[in-house]
Amino acid sequence: MNAINLLSAKLLVGIRKSAQQARSLLREESGQGTTEYAILVGVLVVIAILAIVAFRGKIQTLWDEIVNGFDQL
Repeated sequence: MNAINLLSAKLLVGIRKSAQQARSLLREESGQGTTEYAILVGVLVVIAILAIVAFRGKIQTLWDEIVNGFDQL
């Protein structure tokens, strides 16, 4: 029984160390800024795509006027 108790004690110590490491990783915030920037860039891309789709006709007209202006030069 002594060997089993020793093995159990070592297992519990290992579990505690793993739990402490997991807690310290959860508290670490170094990657938080990068994640926020990635979310911000994603939102801006979605807004840009929505604006292009919503104003497609006006953008096409503007582009055609620019091209015609270059042709007249």
